[in-house]
Amino acid sequence: MNRHLIRKIGMASMAAVMILGAAGCGGNAAKSGADSKTAGGADIGFVAVLSGGAAAYGQSQKQGIDMAVDEINKSGDFKINLDTEDTKGEPTQAISVIKKMINDKKSVVIGPMLSGEMKAVGPILQQAQMPTLGISLTAEGITDMGDYIFRNSVPESMNIPQTISKSRKLLGYQKVAILYSNNNEQLVSAFRTYQEVCKKEGIDVVDIESFADKDSDFSAQLTKIQASNPDAIIVDALYQEGALILKKAREMGMNQPVIGNNGFVSPQLIKQAGAAADNVYVSSMWSLTRDDPKTQKFIKDFKERYGHDPDQFAASAYDGVYMVVDAMKRAGTTTDHKKIRDAMASMKDFHGVCGNFSFNSKRDPVVDLVLLKIENGQFNEVKM
Repeated sequence: MNRHLIRKIGMASMAAVMILGAAGCGGNAAKSGADSKTAGGADIGFVAVLSGGAAAYGQSQKQGIDMAVDEINKSGDFKINLDTEDTKGEPTQAISVIKKMINDKKSVVIGPMLSGEMKAVGPILQQAQMPTLGISLTAEGITDMGDYIFRNSVPESMNIPQTISKSRKLLGYQKVAILYSNNNEQLVSAFRTYQEVCKKEGIDVVDIESFADKDSDFSAQLTKIQASNPDAIIVDALYQEGALILKKAREMGMNQPVIGNNGFVSPQLIKQAGAAADNVYVSSMWSLTRDDPKTQKFIKDFKERYGHDPDQFAASAYDGVYMVVDAMKRAGTTTDHKKIRDAMASMKDFHGVCGNFSFNSKRDPVVDLVLLKIENGQFNEVKM
């Protein structure tokens, strides 16, 4: 699409919104005029890890993105041209991809997927004033990079306190050991939060052990943890290493409850760990059992399309597309980045499949979380 045509689309969109009185400050589609006809469409860039070790997260996100884009394009009132790019989990590749999207004058960028990648490309996106929505970024400081950076994924500083508070109330543990990845931006950030929360809650941390992403032998760390005899074990890892840790721990006779982080909320953890994943607790904004018609319709349609249930990463990606489209509709433009940014910042009570979203002053999501327990190969919501 050439630049002249994009300008025409933007002008037509703004005119349509003015005529229909669709401009508003809320994020709820029913209240903000987001159902009104908006001429033209948008060039959306989607950036994720689609190959390599963390690809299961990215492929899940892609399924949610593709489904949302197809639904919106079929509705006939808005057109999305989607550009999907694979970063392979490499910050240098992420920088290359993001620069291409900026040069191609995308309306909005969704991604990148990993917090470490975002730390590399965030300043570039901010300098270009590109509205950006992270859909799986949980490390601290992500949105501090600039006012064009948003996320609908809950940062660990909001997730972990709820996980510890709810699981402790349920299980009554007093002593924990922590095992974390020391070379992963997101997981180091989560580790610091775990330490702070345990101290605040009066929980005794009896041992701290570390490993590196792509490690495969955790015997030494788990032997030390076993000797410390904790009531529960905090494992701060992505699903690949997390599954190996769980299998080895259970093999060694360590049957304590395990507290996981955002990286554990993936069916791949259960698939790879098997029965060793039982008695794992995590918090998530996503639940397959959420009693909401929109959520249940999404689950049904997703399963019909892909043959399996959606996970948190598919659901947040799906919501992410609808969020940025809602913002562009309310802004009345697909080309004016400032207006799109302002519309995203003013989003209130957006009703998604993961719940009702608003953005706080730091452009982090305000959304309810639920405590999940893995039992018999499934994530089950714990009723508190």
